[in-house]
Amino acid sequence: MNETKAHSNNADYQVGQDNIQRFGLDVHNPVFLISVLVILTFVISTLLFTEDVKTLLSASKAWSIESADWLFMIAGNVFVVFCVGLIFSPLGKIRLGGNDAKPEFSLFSWLSMLFAAGMGIGLMFWSVSEPVAYYTGWYGTPLDVVAKSPEAFDMAMGATMFHWGIHPWSIYGVVALALAFFTYNRGLPLSIRSAFYPIFGDLVWGWVGHIIDTLAVFATLFGLATSLGFGAQQISGGLNFLFDIPNTSLTQIIVIAIITAVATISVVRGLQGGVKLLSNINMLLAFVLLIFVIVAGLGSNFMAGFFQTADAYFSNIVPLSNWIDREDDTFYKGWTVFYWAWWISWSPFVGMFIARISKGRTVRVLLLSVLVAPTFVTLIWMSVFGMNALTQVKDNIGALANGISDTSLTMFQMFDSMPLTNIISVLGIFLVFVFFVTSSDSGSLVIDNITSGGKLEAPVAQRVFWAITEGAVAGALLFGGGKDALSALQAGTITAGLPFAIILLFLCFGTLKGLINEHQVNKIRQS
Repeated sequence: MNETKAHSNNADYQVGQDNIQRFGLDVHNPVFLISVLVILTFVISTLLFTEDVKTLLSASKAWSIESADWLFMIAGNVFVVFCVGLIFSPLGKIRLGGNDAKPEFSLFSWLSMLFAAGMGIGLMFWSVSEPVAYYTGWYGTPLDVVAKSPEAFDMAMGATMFHWGIHPWSIYGVVALALAFFTYNRGLPLSIRSAFYPIFGDLVWGWVGHIIDTLAVFATLFGLATSLGFGAQQISGGLNFLFDIPNTSLTQIIVIAIITAVATISVVRGLQGGVKLLSNINMLLAFVLLIFVIVAGLGSNFMAGFFQTADAYFSNIVPLSNWIDREDDTFYKGWTVFYWAWWISWSPFVGMFIARISKGRTVRVLLLSVLVAPTFVTLIWMSVFGMNALTQVKDNIGALANGISDTSLTMFQMFDSMPLTNIISVLGIFLVFVFFVTSSDSGSLVIDNITSGGKLEAPVAQRVFWAITEGAVAGALLFGGGKDALSALQAGTITAGLPFAIILLFLCFGTLKGLINEHQVNKIRQS
């Protein structure tokens, strides 16, 4: 792809033409400056006016959930229909980068990177906590089933998969496809604004585009900060479980600081030597942990648990997707709406990262891989960890029999009732650690793409800056939340995700227009 100039049939915009080069940096004006000023203001305000910021975040979260729950739910369903429709349409034959483009990465490395970026920390944190929470009614039950009933057992696994399956990956797929297509097939900058060129034309190079990209930065940063905060809480919980280190906000902030430093080293090493290497290591270690839990826990019941989870997921996907006259108000708004906001906040990050590594794939292969492969792996992972945890609760085994006391401890409490507890607990902590690093590394790469005007290769110092900034925002949310750190993380995500949900709906329209035009051009060339 020619990174210097967009194709003449789309625009005469030169990638980076609005950039400022100072102090070895190459940043877009004004997206970088506005983003940095607002983020610094947030971090400083959180540290100086903790209670006021906490109150503001809580009020914003409450308003977003009560007033826009329907928007999040409709958007999630639209993204699924959009992706599935493209897979089965003639548009799926379009190759990203042109007919002669070849993939840069092997299928294994490609899938490893997109999975590690898209779900890593969250799966480690919630694969035990979430099913147990739903089964015991810790914060509502799915579709208002009776807690600890046989129906609650199946529904706990079905609802967990609903939150981690096709819906979130459709959100990622929409953004990944849009960015990859307009970057590799149209020669436009690798930035969210490029997907809106069919709608707004040259206005995307002005304030319309600046606003879109700036909102993408905020959504990405808060979505990442939420996941990094969860990861820090779980590592801190594991250290407390193994070594009695206090599981406090201070410990979690120290964890964030240490891992941000490691992520910075990974950033300096680059995509091949950093994210790709760590993602491959992660997948292998996660596989080792998965096999151990299967053998030590489910054993011969693994396949039965897998099919039980799959059946519960696909049997309930339609009622769980509904937003009209829900009786499970606590569960629906406290869990599903939050998750959809979280995935939408993550979508610029994961979508852009997938786009960055997906040149040479067809639209059909990209969307099929993004929707099916991670959902299948997640189904296996959730079946193993979730089923083990629910069995311990149901059969009154170990600490989990008492339900959830601390969400950051539940995975380690499950390990406590298995052999080699300390060894697998250390492995679990290390996995969260590496997932943390890969998320921070690839996240800083993506935010840097947006704030450098869509340049594929910007100075390393800029990615280092964003890696440090992500850690700072996560630390500020944890500090500002105090004992309610989890609520603060969720509030930040929902607040950032709401405006971006609207942007993504328009993005679908712009992408569809671009793909139809490409398909027509290809037909003319072949005739």
